[in-house]
Amino acid sequence: MIKSELVQRMSARNPHLYQRDIENIVDAILGEIADALSRGERVELRGFGAFSTKQRLARTGRNPRTGDKVPVTEKLVPFFKTGKELRERLNLKPLD
Repeated sequence: MIKSELVQRMSARNPHLYQRDIENIVDAILGEIADALSRGERVELRGFGAFSTKQRLARTGRNPRTGDKVPVTEKLVPFFKTGKELRERLNLKPLD
């Protein structure tokens, strides 16, 4: 699912709201999550999961085309850990 599909689904479930308002809400939520992560904060959505950052140390990588060694600097990368409720929902056995 992409963001526009999410907005359309939420708009269909909430016909009393304008689609542009829902799009603004989705953008605001995602923007706040991104801003919090950039400040080094952890974002926890109970039942869904937690967003945080992990530090990747500097290392020597390899250019896949040429095979040359390339220095890769250390960096922060986003990390998501699923919540218990989401994990359980994903692992439900379908009824036959």
